[in-house]
Amino acid sequence: MTAVEAAAVESLDQLTCGWRPLVLDADPAADVRDLPGVAVRWAESRFAFWNCVTLTEHGLGADRLPERLERAAEIMREKRRTGFLWLFEDLLAPAARAELPAAADRAGLDLAFSGAGMAGDLLPIPDPEHPLLEFVRVRTEEQLVAYADLNSRAYGFPPADGRDGLAGSRLWRTDVHAYLGLRDGVPVTAAATVPCEGRLFVVLVATDPAQERQGFGEAVTRKALHEGARATGLTRATLHATAAGAPVYRRIGLTPNTPIHYYSLRS
Repeated sequence: MTAVEAAAVESLDQLTCGWRPLVLDADPAADVRDLPGVAVRWAESRFAFWNCVTLTEHGLGADRLPERLERAAEIMREKRRTGFLWLFEDLLAPAARAELPAAADRAGLDLAFSGAGMAGDLLPIPDPEHPLLEFVRVRTEEQLVAYADLNSRAYGFPPADGRDGLAGSRLWRTDVHAYLGLRDGVPVTAAATVPCEGRLFVVLVATDPAQERQGFGEAVTRKALHEGARATGLTRATLHATAAGAPVYRRIGLTPNTPIHYYSLRS
């Protein structure tokens, strides 16, 4: 296995491992299956990030790619709620990468957005400070709802959708290292970390769009990493970044590995 393939496998494993408890927390009856070539992590939540499928074969060739995409799309069509196919590009053989746009189109899948897997051996890091922020760990239902609302605003979801994914969770108030950044007592940014296969996995980083470009997202991510590492002793961190977020995580010390493409079903 090449270094590029190994990095892509690590990023894939963080999704299949890290999403399992989060999806089951959202719905104990969630569809959590590892099928031939396809993994399902689907909570039928209004929060679309809790509904996903992904292709899992290493070195998937152009001959098998259409079949796997069709199977993923078939699973998505069986569901009531919207979700995404997460596709880790560097798991595909070169010919399959070239074939991907046409094969996805034939399967009825449209590219929603792209990002990148990122990782780094950077922990522990200092406890961060920001002159405008106070950091608090999410412990109460009110704080958890604020965390959900920040994600809804950041990713363009209706508030009810974000709350459907997080509100009422015990896991997020106990086991997840979830932090809010407060400006003048008002939540403006959020980030969380969860341990996953010997790594600290960063999830659901969000900043109020009206409060961007002030270093809030970087500061709260550093806080979640600092506290997560302090609690677990883990030294390696991973995450799945949007294109906009990747520069922030580079400054923290994470480096990109595989491109990730997020596909939705054609309406």
